[in-house]
Amino acid sequence: MSSGRASRGVTRRAFLGALPLAAAAASCRPARFTPGAFVRAAHSPVALLPAASYDADLVDVVARGLRMFDLSVAGRRVLLKPNLVEFERGTVINTHPAVVHAAAVAFCGAGAREVVVAEGPGHRRDTEYLVTASGLSDALADAGVRFVDLNHDDVREVNLGSRFTGASSIWLPETLLAADIVVSMPKLKTHHWAGMTAGMKNLFGTVPGAVYGWPKNVLHQRGIDESIVDLNATVRVQFTIVDAIVAMEGDGPIRGQARPMGFLAMGADVVAVDASCARIIGLDPQKLPYLREAGRFLGHADEDRIEQRGESVSRYRTRFDIVDHLTHLRA
Repeated sequence: MSSGRASRGVTRRAFLGALPLAAAAASCRPARFTPGAFVRAAHSPVALLPAASYDADLVDVVARGLRMFDLSVAGRRVLLKPNLVEFERGTVINTHPAVVHAAAVAFCGAGAREVVVAEGPGHRRDTEYLVTASGLSDALADAGVRFVDLNHDDVREVNLGSRFTGASSIWLPETLLAADIVVSMPKLKTHHWAGMTAGMKNLFGTVPGAVYGWPKNVLHQRGIDESIVDLNATVRVQFTIVDAIVAMEGDGPIRGQARPMGFLAMGADVVAVDASCARIIGLDPQKLPYLREAGRFLGHADEDRIEQRGESVSRYRTRFDIVDHLTHLRA
């Protein structure tokens, strides 16, 4: 899952003195990525599956999506990474608990050895409150899976798979590193800094707050776009499920407005999934720096390289409201 894991692990209590994102030792700037370390298929399928509401049979929708991609799940440890940021009643900030529940049940039904839901919220430090207030706790109890707070998990230092931040390594949670399949499960939202939150940006929640602070301060200092690329080159997401049943537009990722869309987006290439989501909401993937760079080596952002499954992009294509200083990102 990660490229070049370091050999030693530490508990969060024993973690002392490590530099947040260790700087690369070489005085000259190294190449940002090694092309031979990343293998891409000629084309990347992306499925758009209709789901009119959260009351729909979402287990069936997710299970159909898994079958479309022939994902090998049996006997493997699966980590579902939802987007759990903040809780305000009546808002659409987080991945809906019904979608997380459906994915947990579907992966268990596909024969997973273990399914765990894990997140490290970047705003509110009281994760237990977020899990309970959002309804996620009840959903996971019903599905029979456990939750892990990645902000306070044991950590291990791993080498970064790319060098866009200029750093060489990062400390990541042991639960994340132990997973055979990492599934990014974001809420589709506009984002007032990154432009869009989808599968790639969702990995900010894998970075432990106990090491890097709230809201993952070092990632912001190193560059949000650069950090997104480095994280996705290191934590290799095997599958993405985007909650776009009700998305968020405007001043996301917290203060935006609900935008009903009625679908789940799925795929094994997180770059291709995100590029499709960007086109649907009226943004140009080539104008989103992290998508443009990731499309060079991690996956496919070029529309000609994306094989559409399920519904067409044109069925859902629209134009989301976005904050004024990011209107240059529009298609």
